[in-house]
Amino acid sequence: MSEATCLPPYPYEGPEELRAPVLAALRRVVDPEVALNIVDVGLVYGVAVTAQRLHVRLAMTSAACPVADVIVGDVSAELDRVAPDGAAVDVELVWEPPWTTDRMSDRAKAFMGW
Repeated sequence: MSEATCLPPYPYEGPEELRAPVLAALRRVVDPEVALNIVDVGLVYGVAVTAQRLHVRLAMTSAACPVADVIVGDVSAELDRVAPDGAAVDVELVWEPPWTTDRMSDRAKAFMGW
């Protein structure tokens, strides 16, 4: 994996050796409404990892997102696979700042035809 693919497009705090596995885990979670991973859609607002907790701040494209529970469950399951032994996985839904299409990666925008 190249250095560029290891750098997440969101704030990351935690052990350097977990940066790439956490990013890979989040990229395995797909937003079923747009058929793109949540990292490219720009839904991940930040990740903090300690020995006790893996905390991710996650937004949805709207407060009425019908698949929010599915995405949160998938995020929890994927992060649980890479979290430090004994660490709790905590997914926090945030609404500030509101999600906009500006958060989408170039890859996602191209996929959408923008």
